[in-house]
Order: sequence, then structure tokens, then C-alpha cells
Amino acid sequence: MSELSLSVALGDYDRVRPILDGRVQIDGVEPVTFALSPEEIFFRAFRHAEFDICELSLSSYCVMTQRGTSDYIGIPAFPSRAFRHTSIYVRKDRITRPEDLKGCKIGVPEYQLTANVWVRAILEEYDVHPRDIHWIRGGLEEPGRLEKIALKLPPDVKLENALEGRTLSQMLDTGEIDAIITPRMPSVNRSNSNIGWLFDDPTATAKDYFKRTGIFPIMHLMGIRKDLVERHPWLPNAVFKASVQAKDMAMDLLRDTSATKVTLPFVEEQLVAAEELMGDDFWPYGVERNRRTLDAFLGAHHIQGLSARRLCVEELFHHATLEQFSI
Repeated sequence: MSELSLSVALGDYDRVRPILDGRVQIDGVEPVTFALSPEEIFFRAFRHAEFDICELSLSSYCVMTQRGTSDYIGIPAFPSRAFRHTSIYVRKDRITRPEDLKGCKIGVPEYQLTANVWVRAILEEYDVHPRDIHWIRGGLEEPGRLEKIALKLPPDVKLENALEGRTLSQMLDTGEIDAIITPRMPSVNRSNSNIGWLFDDPTATAKDYFKRTGIFPIMHLMGIRKDLVERHPWLPNAVFKASVQAKDMAMDLLRDTSATKVTLPFVEEQLVAAEELMGDDFWPYGVERNRRTLDAFLGAHHIQGLSARRLCVEELFHHATLEQFSI
């Protein structure tokens, strides 16, 4: 049997890089690889289904899956995870605690971004709800960004576009908005002393969140075009197997302390701290080990009006990947 020539689009992360550079092979696949930014991958995937195999925004995928319009089926490998307590940038001259955000104008690059779903869920813990905010949608550094997917939000959610030609970073700098929720640091944060993180010690806050909830937020999952899976039912487990191998390779390299693989000091200390808090396999793949996190996300996604009904975890993934063999 000849190998399938398939396009594979991924971010350039250590945990997927072995697939991009060929150290790990997807069984039966001759890949044409693309190392792209998440924004480009998601736009091209959700608008035009351009890639055969790619990472997907968890939130966008849930929107499309709930509507029955997704071109992709998910694989329970999660190339991006992050505690999003560092994703809330505020005017520190106005906002000193989460409760102060009630009634404020908050900028978002897209309302349905996965990071924003998680942040809104975090703010719910402080009795700050989506209906309490005046949401402003716009590009973080380039004006005119729109949602990848058309949304129908609850009537009590106030969302409008930024003024033409204005970016969210500019608006936060000038005080036109009070805060930004964004997975990327706004450029203005480096120059305006009145702008900073909502949480003064977001790492400590995130660690406390994990201790209370056991949740390490998932941002992205792997996906395969449904039409390919229908013709090649072995493909989902081949992609899952390769994803696990690539992540394991990255973790082995990270633990090799003869010379650090990350251009950052104190990597060994941070690795030890992460394992003490979260266990040796702190970036787990597979359904069961991530069920609590996925279930929490699906509940928040529905409550925030992004999915008309509450999805169940099994709906997200190809049935063949819901359980794995053991030796």
C-alpha cells in the first residue's frame, strides 16, 4: 500500500516539532508539513478546510461540531494548553481586582477564542459574568479582525466592533477600553506603566486554581478531515500515536539537563515545580485523563452561549480514539 500524501499544519512547538521535521512518522502518511501560526491555521481550516491534518481551536471546533458543520473530527491530542490568568491585561489605574471589571469595556480579538472562554469561566468565580461586560471586538495589533465563525450570542451579551482603524492595543493605551483578554501580550504593555496583568501574581493564582480544580486548560486539539477518515478509518489512531510519540520525545529532551533545550534560565527548577504540582505527565493526551478539563470547558462554552446545547466529551473525538490498547 502506498503512503497517503497529506497536508499537516501545526504550530512550531517542541511537542509537535518531531512530526514537522520527520523524526516521528504518522503511519501510512507521507506528510506535506506547514509550520504556521495558530491564527493562520484556524482561519484557513475553519473557512476553507485547507489542511488534511491540523491543530484546531477547541472553541471554534465546538461551535462547528454543535452545529453539525465541522469538516474535521477531533483527536484527543492537545498541542496547546495554558493557564490563562496571564491573558487579562487591565488599566491598573482603574482596575485592582476582578470584581472591578463589572461594567467595563473589555477588548477581545474574537469573542469565541478558546482563551477567552477559559478567562470568562475564571471571572465567573469572582461573580463577573459576560452580561456584566461591554465587549469590544477588534484586532490586537492590526485593525479590522472579525470572527472566523458567525456567532449568535445571548441577547444580554453586549458586543460591538472596535472603531475603524483602531487596534485593541491602541485603545487600551489611550484608555478607550479598560482591559483586553488576549492570548498574546499587547505591545503597549511594555511602554505604559498603567497597564499590567489583572492578577498581580498570576502564577500563584493559577497554581491555586489547579489545586482547587485539577484543570490544566486545553486550548487546541488535533483534527483530521472527516472525508479522509471515512476512506481511511486507520488514520485517527495513526495521528494520535504519532502525537503521543512526538510529545514524549519533547519531554525526554526537556528532562535532559546536560544542556537546556529552552532559551530560558531556571528551566530545571520550573520542570521540578510543575511535576511536584501536577505529576510527571502534566501534559496528558487521551480522553479519560482530560475528561474533567474537557467537561468544564464544554459547560462554560454552553453557558456563555457559544453552543446552543451542551456537548458531551465523546462527541468531540473519533470513536476509535476513545480508548487505547495496552501492552
